[in-house]
Amino acid sequence: MDDTIWASVGAARTWLDAANGTDPAELTCRILKVTEEAGEAAAAWIGVLGQNPRKGVTHRRADVAAELADVAFTALVAIASLGLDPREHLDAVAGKVAARLGPSAEPA
Repeated sequence: MDDTIWASVGAARTWLDAANGTDPAELTCRILKVTEEAGEAAAAWIGVLGQNPRKGVTHRRADVAAELADVAFTALVAIASLGLDPREHLDAVAGKVAARLGPSAEPA
C-alpha cells in the first residue's frame, strides 16, 4: 500500500484524538463507526440492485466501492486508535489468507 494511506490513517487518528479524546467511550465509537460505514456500503449495494421499488436504482458499483473503501479506512483508523500498528495487522491478515490460498496467492 502507498505510504499516503498510512500517513492519512495516522493523521486521522491524531485529529480524532485531539477533537474527541481517547477514553474507552471514544474508542468504542471509533470501532462502531466501522459498522456504520459497512451499513452505508450495504445501502449503496441495495441502491445498485434497485431493491427498494419506491426508490429504484440509486447507486452505481463505483459508489459501493467508495463506501467499502470508507469501511477499510475507518477500520485502519480504529486499529491505530487502539495503539496498534494497522499495517502490521493488515499484513498479518493478508499473510493468513495467502497461506490458505497457497501458491496462487503469491505475488507475480
